[in-house]
Amino acid sequence: MDQLVVHSLELFGRHGVHAEERSLGQRFVITLTVGLDARPSARSDNIRDTVDYAGLIALAREVVEGESCHLIETLAERIAAKAGAMHPAVRTVTVEVLKPHPPLAATFAGVAITITRRFPVRRKARP
Repeated sequence: MDQLVVHSLELFGRHGVHAEERSLGQRFVITLTVGLDARPSARSDNIRDTVDYAGLIALAREVVEGESCHLIETLAERIAAKAGAMHPAVRTVTVEVLKPHPPLAATFAGVAITITRRFPVRRKARP
C-alpha cells in the first residue's frame, strides 16, 4: 500500500482536561498518513484520482480549531474519521497528535497518541 504523508502540521487548538488548556489554547502537531493505491492517480496525473493533501490539511485544521475535547485520543479519532471519508481511494488513516507542552511539572518533549483506522473499499462515483 502506498502512503501520502502530511508531516508535522502545526495547528492551534483549545483541547485538554484542564479548563485553562481549553480557554488559553495551545499548539498541536499533527502527522497524517493516508494509505492508498497511488497507481491510478500516477497513471492519470489527475488530482481527482487521489487524496488531495491540501484537503487533508484543511480538515485537520477544521477539527483542531473546532469543538474542544478533553483528550488527544478524541482529537485523533475525529481527524481520522474525516480523513477516511474524504476520498474513495483511502484505505487506512494513521493520525499522530502531539501535544508538545502539556501543563505538567516535568521536562519532556511532549505527549502523543497515534491511531490507525481502516476503511472498506468503496467504488468511485461515476462522473
